[in-house]
Amino acid sequence: MFSCVKPYEDQNYSALKRACLRRKVLFEDPNFPATDDSLYYQGSPGPTVRWKRPKDICEDPRLFVDGISSHDLHQGQVGNCWFVAACSSLASRESLWQKVIPDWKEQEWDPEKPNAYAGIFHFHFWRFGEWVDVVIDDRLPTVNNQLIYCHSSSRNEFWCALVEKAYAKLAGCYQALDGGNTADALVDFTGGVSEPIDLTEGGFAHDEAKRNQLFERVLKVHSRGGLISASIKAVTAADMEARLACGLVKGHAYAITDVRKVRLGHGLLAFFKSEKLDMIRLRNPWGEREWNGPWSDTSEEWQKVSKSEREKMGVTVQDDGEFWMTFEDVCRYFTDIIKCRLINTSYLSVHKTWEEARLRGAWTRHEDPQKNRSGGCINHKNTFFQNPQYIFDVKKPEDEVLICIQQRPKQSTRRDGKGENLAIGFDIYKVEENRQYRMHSLQHRAASSIYINSRSVFLRTDQPEGRFVIIPTTFEPGHTGEFLLRVFTDVPSNCQELRLDEPPRSCWSSLCGYPQQVTQVHVLGAAGLKDSSTGANSYVIIKCEGDKVRSAVQKGTSTPEYDVKGIFYRKKPGQPITVQIWNHRVLKDEFLGQVQLKADPDDLQALHTLHLRDRNSRQPSDLPGTVAVRVFSSTSLMAV
Repeated sequence: MFSCVKPYEDQNYSALKRACLRRKVLFEDPNFPATDDSLYYQGSPGPTVRWKRPKDICEDPRLFVDGISSHDLHQGQVGNCWFVAACSSLASRESLWQKVIPDWKEQEWDPEKPNAYAGIFHFHFWRFGEWVDVVIDDRLPTVNNQLIYCHSSSRNEFWCALVEKAYAKLAGCYQALDGGNTADALVDFTGGVSEPIDLTEGGFAHDEAKRNQLFERVLKVHSRGGLISASIKAVTAADMEARLACGLVKGHAYAITDVRKVRLGHGLLAFFKSEKLDMIRLRNPWGEREWNGPWSDTSEEWQKVSKSEREKMGVTVQDDGEFWMTFEDVCRYFTDIIKCRLINTSYLSVHKTWEEARLRGAWTRHEDPQKNRSGGCINHKNTFFQNPQYIFDVKKPEDEVLICIQQRPKQSTRRDGKGENLAIGFDIYKVEENRQYRMHSLQHRAASSIYINSRSVFLRTDQPEGRFVIIPTTFEPGHTGEFLLRVFTDVPSNCQELRLDEPPRSCWSSLCGYPQQVTQVHVLGAAGLKDSSTGANSYVIIKCEGDKVRSAVQKGTSTPEYDVKGIFYRKKPGQPITVQIWNHRVLKDEFLGQVQLKADPDDLQALHTLHLRDRNSRQPSDLPGTVAVRVFSSTSLMAV
């Protein structure tokens, strides 16, 4: 995964370090200088900030002191608890932090070789579909010789301050980290997909079944190496960082550092009693101020848990900012959880393997409606279908589909001001099984995301077998920007962009003919089919000019609901479209009947219920059963 890490701003870490060592100088980054421009994108600085190298702040600087842990971190003066919470989550996962902090042993200070230090570090982040290698110098902003941003509980430990500096460089400046989003940082650390969950809206505190289901999902994400955080919404400015009576702080991101089912009872009794409690361990980025309710560090509830179980869980009584809560209390007191799933696409893995389709796209403006790709959301019906469109297939009877759209991150700089996100979202439509060209009219909406001005929007949805179109949009038409679309399914989905509005004309069109009209056939279902005692296992085939669409088999019923659609671009509109129904058998499928449709654009009746007939071309006779078909035809090939 890391063989293709791209140097950020074309700065090559190894080459820069070698040059500094050769010249016997400490690195000074020209792209992120030690000036106010690297601190603020607007406003004037407060107290005089002095940029200092770690050796000028303390005597024995280290990248890590006694290893790396979520206890290392403390929030600084900027409102970046969200970033500190993400770092706390990262610190609890060795496999992940070693990706973000590459070659950490090589980067560590070596007191025995002071001449091998060049004041240069590098870190890896996942940005907009690729891993980037960000190079920084070691000059850090201080006031009164104290680090003013993220710092460690050990005065001579600098990993978190340096990771934060590299992240601030990506964002444009330190001020750009103020009031950011934990979900974004978790994605940037892992390349995963973050799923926000609104605990209040979901009613998890009062619905035990839903809560248990959510706990299992959170446990699964945690056990598979994912990162999770929780927070309590602050509605007003006064609410920000307000401490509640229970000890929790509003508008503040907490890292979830452990998820487990805790066995209650002592000794052998604990093994024979099946009582287990769903528990979550959280950490306050301030490194102090904890939950003081049930299961807090000194509460009597811990007497219900054996000493060995307590030691296994690492229960301490210090005010170190880390504490346990039941999942029920988490759902009662917190308003939001962010799960960052690590998407496992390796075939060698024991765990669930996802198939990922990753496509880059853009919302672009153009005077020509057929070339415009910034149509806004569905509220703007006249321009909605002018947005980019992507097709994908679900190839199982039902599949869980994860879809994430991310807009290109914008930097906040003095020159350009604050980089604002567009309000974005997407709709998913179930379309004809054989669609190859762009949609021009509404079809069944299978799912839709929220619209929000966040960097990324995520949706998890279960969908039946069939073909779907995703339409990612900005909320308002005319807004432009780049985006990354990621679609995860269990089996390959053949996801691709639909670029053409209609079949292309070629030099062969005059010889072979060009479609005169488009017809959409929607077979809803059948009734009264000839069946055995267990009912027919029937399926439908729609045929037109050599093209055909087949439905899934509907088992054991004489009144099947097929709900299958086909779209046909017809060169010979005079030839009827055939709809056949077959009974699926082990040796040979049995023909149950067919209907033929003229599908004339002048036919104003859309829904037809027709009697099945045999295949005698001269004098067809009726067979048992009827089929319900909705037909639409037009001489405009961009009508559907």
